[in-house]
This record gives sequence, C-alpha cells and structure tokens, in this order.
Amino acid sequence: PVIQGASSLSTAITVTNDRRTAGEVLDDRTIAFKLFAWPSTDSALEDAHLNFMVYDKAVLITGEVSSDALRNYTVKQTQLQDEKISQIFNELSVGPNSSLLNRAKDSAITAQVEALFHDQEVFHPTHVRVMTEAQTVYLMGAVTKREADQAVKVASKAKWVKRVVKLFNYLKTRPASEIERDRQRELAAQKAAELKQQQAALDAQKAKLEQELKALGGNTEGTSF
Repeated sequence: PVIQGASSLSTAITVTNDRRTAGEVLDDRTIAFKLFAWPSTDSALEDAHLNFMVYDKAVLITGEVSSDALRNYTVKQTQLQDEKISQIFNELSVGPNSSLLNRAKDSAITAQVEALFHDQEVFHPTHVRVMTEAQTVYLMGAVTKREADQAVKVASKAKWVKRVVKLFNYLKTRPASEIERDRQRELAAQKAAELKQQQAALDAQKAKLEQELKALGGNTEGTSF
C-alpha cells in the first residue's frame, strides 16, 4: 500500500504553542504511528492508497480503495488500531489510485497553505493541521470561530485548491494562558520600545553637548559621557 501522513511545517516546532497537552500530543503521535505501520501488514490493503491525519484522537482518512467493501473494511480496521481513537472522518474514495503527479500537487498545496498560515496573525500556525487530497484541503485543530474562518480564508488562497473542509474542535474563547502570554509579550515589546526611545534621546543630548563644547573651542577628547 501507499501510505502518507499529513506533512507539516509545524512538526519541527515544540509543543509550547500547541493547544493540546503534552500527553494529548503523545497520544496523537502514538495513534499516527500505529496507523502508518498497520496497512503494510494487512494484505487486504496491498493496493490501497491511504492518508491519515490525527488530532485530539480524531482520525481523518483519505485516499483511494478499490471497492465499497474495502472502504468499509478500512474504516472498521482503523478504529481497531488504537482504543483511544475517538472519532473517524472517512473521506476515502472508491476508484483508481491517484497519480504521482496529483500527489505531488497535493503536497505542494499543503506546503503553500502552511506557509500562508505563517503570514497572518489571527492564529498560531501550530493550532491548525493541514492535509490535502485530490486538491481538497482538510483542516484540523482546536480553534475559535474567528480563527477557523481565517484559516479557511487563507487556505483558499493557495494555488490549485478546489475545496476546504473544516474538521475543527471549536473553542468559545482563546485559552486564558495564551491571552496572558500575548499580554506579557506586548508589555515586553512596549518596554523595549521605551528603552530605545530613551537611548535615542540620550544619544541626541550627547551629540548636542559635544557640538556646544566644540563651538566653545573645548576639547571633547577624553571626555566621558
């Protein structure tokens, strides 16, 4: 079988900004590992093309299988791979496997969307996971409605995208810890800006004083300010 997982620029980023706990992230990674390993040991899926994405124990399955019976079989067997799987989003298609060219295009779309997520300020890129299948972009994560709307708007701008599907866990408000962290960052930035202004004022005063001393014929060499 051909097995792919959701590629993500955020995989290199620590869980500092992740809205899942470290334990939840570990659970998701464990589920994903089992899913990626399973089809190669299942002869029934020998010719299938499967993609998986996991978030908060929910599993998205995309790709192609040869029959409705195999589609149902795949979903049932997915659930059995880990008892912690809470939900399955079945987006499998029945038909021939996608071409390498189409898969390359899907990968390019995912890369575009993830790059675009880094160029906006409504949500942190680690809050939304991305996978693309047949030019349909699937989004998973824990977000507010405003963040979800922004994610869809941004993802829709990527080249070749035909459709965007939201599979979010919706939050009523942003976590208080994030709001406080942002507040502290704003205070630190404000303090840095004030210090910069103060230093600029001191430098201006120093330059002015040196000019006055020079005009009076004074020697500023060795003078300490």
